[in-house]
Amino acid sequence: MFRILLLPLLLLPSTVLAEQAETLARLDLTRSSTGYAALIIFVIAYLLVMAEEFTHLRKSKPVIIAAGVIWGMIAWAYRSHPELAALPEHAVRENLLEYAELMLFLLVAMTYINSMEERQVFEALRARLVSSGLGLRSLFWITGLLAFFISPVADNLTTALLMCAVVLAVGAGNPKFIALACINIVVAANAGGAFSPFGDITTLMVWQAGRVDFWQFFDLFLPSALNFLIPAAIMHFAVPNEQPRAVEEAIPMRRGARRIIALFLLTIALAVGFHNYLSMPPVIGMLTGLGLLKVFGYYLKVSCQRRLQLGLARNNGYAAGDIVPFDVFRGVARAEWDTLLFFYGVVLCVGGLGFIGYLGLVSEIMYSQWGPTPANVAVGVMSSVVDNIPVMFAVLSMEPDMSLGQWLLVTLTAGVGGSLLSIGSAAGVALMGQARGSYTFFSHLKWTPVIALGYAGSIYAHFLINADLF
Repeated sequence: MFRILLLPLLLLPSTVLAEQAETLARLDLTRSSTGYAALIIFVIAYLLVMAEEFTHLRKSKPVIIAAGVIWGMIAWAYRSHPELAALPEHAVRENLLEYAELMLFLLVAMTYINSMEERQVFEALRARLVSSGLGLRSLFWITGLLAFFISPVADNLTTALLMCAVVLAVGAGNPKFIALACINIVVAANAGGAFSPFGDITTLMVWQAGRVDFWQFFDLFLPSALNFLIPAAIMHFAVPNEQPRAVEEAIPMRRGARRIIALFLLTIALAVGFHNYLSMPPVIGMLTGLGLLKVFGYYLKVSCQRRLQLGLARNNGYAAGDIVPFDVFRGVARAEWDTLLFFYGVVLCVGGLGFIGYLGLVSEIMYSQWGPTPANVAVGVMSSVVDNIPVMFAVLSMEPDMSLGQWLLVTLTAGVGGSLLSIGSAAGVALMGQARGSYTFFSHLKWTPVIALGYAGSIYAHFLINADLF
């Protein structure tokens, strides 16, 4: 009878045993050779990430290697303590689960964006703006406003690249306008991404961690808008008041484009519904939406083959875009895999440093000694130099005891703080390459005080408008 009662305990999975072992104190490795070595390795890896523009070494490579080395050293340090040996494995599995949810969520979003790009949704919008015949100041505001309102749904990098293409086409030969418009686009795209769970990876991380509900992000709309409008209003007077020659261009959207946009909105609704009403991870709704896109892609493929066989494109006047075949897996293949793998390295590296004990020390200094408001403002300034993904993941890993208003504040600052410098966000780095020679680090730096004024204004507006959340 004793053996029968003991049998379920023997069949318990290793994760449950690890959870029981979690009650034991972790080793404090912050002052050990393992801890110091882990810090040095992470710093070296991140310096290589920051030097990507010059070395052309993809940013995912150094952090992936650093993650493996850091956790290998941690596991080796725990070998001499058999009673705690299960803790590193359990911690790694938790980090992997967090990464898997975010990675699959982002993969679905990227697939939809790539599918819309393949159906020429963005090219059609660009062509309409280029041929509009508007003045430079009007285009300065239109591209900024579009970047602000598109980035909450599409990622800010895609939005910035699209608007920059318009600026380069219209402002060719006018480097001053290109520089000012690119600065405006970067600020607008980052600000627009800050008030939506889908606008930036950091907002997505905060939402999936359950710190802020979906609809509560929109309390940041007015502060985010001020972050964009204040510097834009000042830069407006520096934009040349000229009327460029309109470039006649018409690009039709391909067949199924509008339905893919509708499916994307439905997918977002599914993600929100699964999370808010069914208490399920949002990624389940996103993957369900990916399935809908795959089924619709199958319909487009089959119907395209029928049209080709019947010769409808030639005889019945169908446009060439109507019979272009659609393959959803091309959208998956064209996802930003380097960014997704970089995210893996960051999650594991920061998770390793947190397991060692460094995040606890940083949390004690920033959130206990400084206080949450100075700490969260500093997070935004840090994100102008260091990518906001590891910064936000570190904050979430610290688990500081903060009010909803403070969680919204760190979401805002981490999202818009990258606008202070051109290297502070993916949008800024990408536009420096796209508008090479016109939009540079120093052309952006010249307007940093004005952008900082918008940064301060957005923080003040958040405290004023959302005072009841603190």
